Amino acid sequence: MKFRALSACALVCPTACLAFLSSSPLPRVGNSPDMRRRRSQSTSTSLDMTVTKAAKDMTVAVAGSTGYIGKFVALECVRRGYKTIALTRNPDAVVEGAEMVLTDVTDPASVDAALAGRKIDALVSCLASRSGTKSDSFAIDYQATLNCLETAKKEGAAHFVMLSAFCVKKPILQFQKAKLKFEEKLVEAGNAGEIGYSIVRPTAFFKSVSGQLEVVQGGAPFVVFGDGTMCKCNPIAEADLATYLVDCITDKSKNNNIFNIGGPDDGLTMTAQGKLLFEAVGKEPKILKVPVLLFDVIIGALDLLAGILPKQFEDPAELAKIGKYYAVEDMLTVDPSEKATRFGTVTLGQHYKRIAVEGNDYDPYTTLFAGKKNPTSVIASLVGTGVDVEEEQPVAK
Repeated sequence: MKFRALSACALVCPTACLAFLSSSPLPRVGNSPDMRRRRSQSTSTSLDMTVTKAAKDMTVAVAGSTGYIGKFVALECVRRGYKTIALTRNPDAVVEGAEMVLTDVTDPASVDAALAGRKIDALVSCLASRSGTKSDSFAIDYQATLNCLETAKKEGAAHFVMLSAFCVKKPILQFQKAKLKFEEKLVEAGNAGEIGYSIVRPTAFFKSVSGQLEVVQGGAPFVVFGDGTMCKCNPIAEADLATYLVDCITDKSKNNNIFNIGGPDDGLTMTAQGKLLFEAVGKEPKILKVPVLLFDVIIGALDLLAGILPKQFEDPAELAKIGKYYAVEDMLTVDPSEKATRFGTVTLGQHYKRIAVEGNDYDPYTTLFAGKKNPTSVIASLVGTGVDVEEEQPVAK
């Protein structure tokens, strides 16, 4: 069973977490003195390379354009009037208003051919490993994203926007390390004046904290881990995140910087999220607390087996670590020294009220029990509005 390591390190619903376990922390490579030095340089020695053209004269490529966040981003680019190139490997994929261009982002020559001579002004990468395993993470979160960067530089792009993840601040997992490795390459390119950049690290997407809707509607309890006070989060609406990512292309204040971004909520524990969900569906709260020790017991067994049969058990062990990470770690933008930002106006409670009526869009990783639906029309209706409920609201900038 796979786990979606959504580029944004979105929080996993506890029903899915029960299948995954964790282990002891590994070295925090993202906080090395060299990386801290590069981060401090990035705001002082790099050139201002945001795009200053009129929207109608701009060409923006979106990598991962048919993935979950990528679709929101591509539609937001179209809404703003940019000539939008939606890079995809799916010949049947459609993003209304965008030019669909087939490519294999894992193949540098394929990416070069896809964008050759197109004179792109910016590239937004929403690429993310779907499983979070080591091989997948370094193939997509690092190498494929690097392929896009190298092509963007060859084509003279002024700016590169990377959808990263808040959780890379504490890099225990393989996909976090892969993302950080690419971040270093991007900062180096910015410091060298090769291209401008913005690195956006969202806490979690609404979809990733909505996975228990159907089981709660069916009368089951909401599952939390430990005492239910861990795993505080202020998730962000997907349309709000897309707005922020596309803002980075032209907003000089976002040039050559790294941003941790969450939604407008205060920190919500898992118990608080559960109560909001029960309120949305009109039921009395029922919370089931599962001991965190469960993760440690099973992950210990998987690590032992991985030492004996690595091909069979290394990936399950990594997925288990992902599960525990998202069951216990806070995903909360609170530290002003880290450019932590609250953005948008749509709260998680408003989102829950909407999906309680409309239902979740099916996703095999985060909304396991939702019915399969085509989300394109819903996404198009939300992009650019800042709206996730019936009434309209302005987007906070």
